[in-house]
Amino acid sequence: MVAQEFTVDLNKPLVFQVGHLGEAYQDWVHRAIPTKEGPRFFESDFWEFLTRTVWWAIPVIWLPVICWCLSLSFRMGHTLSELAMMVVGGIFVWTLMEYCLHRFLFHIKTKTYWWNTIHYLLHGCHHKHPMDGLRLVFPPAATAVLCIPLYNLIKLLSTPSAAPGVFGGGLLGYVIYDVTHYYLHHGQPSSTVPKNLKKYHLNHHFKIQDKGFGITSSLWDRIFGTLPGAKMPEKREETGIYGVSMVDKQCLCLL
Repeated sequence: MVAQEFTVDLNKPLVFQVGHLGEAYQDWVHRAIPTKEGPRFFESDFWEFLTRTVWWAIPVIWLPVICWCLSLSFRMGHTLSELAMMVVGGIFVWTLMEYCLHRFLFHIKTKTYWWNTIHYLLHGCHHKHPMDGLRLVFPPAATAVLCIPLYNLIKLLSTPSAAPGVFGGGLLGYVIYDVTHYYLHHGQPSSTVPKNLKKYHLNHHFKIQDKGFGITSSLWDRIFGTLPGAKMPEKREETGIYGVSMVDKQCLCLL
């Protein structure tokens, strides 16, 4: 089959190549190239720019929006304790969304040209190039688009005065998620909790990709039975046709 014979040229923009892999895409995308230099996605400089985001842009852009949302609920009569409950509730809801998106959307199995292409843009690129520091957080333009239906859903499920506060809490959960995700890939934790969380997440990348979908916690993995076992199969270190080791020992120093 043509799809099985197709070879991706890593020296050319990748997005419109990966779809040609067909059924071979799933195997290819999980053969990680854990270098810090990311690939080029598009020929167009404009579209390429939109795919790259520095991690600190996330709190800089969204924390003022969160404060504004909370101020709206405050001005509509809610107390500080009520605002705190909204924030906690919003963060809790976000952790469930984080898990569901990662498990059911980001890890969907694809094999056709356009679905492979969409999956690569959503999450496949992260598994192929897990140390690409400019594609570890979600681009703000895409986040802004997704915020519209999310806020409208919250409006349907809550009172008009509480909706901004709950949305602000959910958005704060997203910010915590994105900066935590960046830290798990590029930080060097010394204390137990972040060190274990980093190990937990890198296990998902390099050992067992169909479990361990939580990023900020393992809560929902425990609830839904996708918590990796105490003993996980060792990932074989091998070099494929792309000439890069599947497992970078520097990345896995905590495993």
